[in-house]
Amino acid sequence: MNPPRIAEHLDAAAFAPYGDVIEVRAGVRQFTINAGSTERYHDLARIAPGPDGHAIVSIFRAQPRELPFQLQLMERHPLASQAFMQLSGHPYLVVVAPPGPAPKPSDLRIFHARPDQGVNYAPGAWHHPLIALDAVSDFLVIDRSGPGHNCDEAPLQEPFLIDIRR
Repeated sequence: MNPPRIAEHLDAAAFAPYGDVIEVRAGVRQFTINAGSTERYHDLARIAPGPDGHAIVSIFRAQPRELPFQLQLMERHPLASQAFMQLSGHPYLVVVAPPGPAPKPSDLRIFHARPDQGVNYAPGAWHHPLIALDAVSDFLVIDRSGPGHNCDEAPLQEPFLIDIRR
């Protein structure tokens, strides 16, 4: 097996082909609300519920993975976006590939997300199921409920290891 691939830091520009990074950062639209007591960071992710769907809010509880971790499977949601926001204060890994045919290992990008960052996968973007690190982690998830098939899974042709540098 090849040596582990190392995750890169999650960054809005690098992640843009796969969706949105949800975080407070320079350059996003912000304004004061609630009689001056709250800063609103506006429109951080475009939630796309797809045809005949509606947006739902759930909490996913993910078990931590030990690193290095072997990737074996990718999934995508062809009809809608899917947003994840870490609630437990732990970093996590994000593995993505562009929409299109089932990805090959060379198509994958691996990001190390800070606890204060979320992601919104664009419709059709391939991604690995949650990879929590350090501890059991809860994620607020906004995704689609509605008719139609909205989850494709594809085993990787050649599983490989991923790791991080801290």
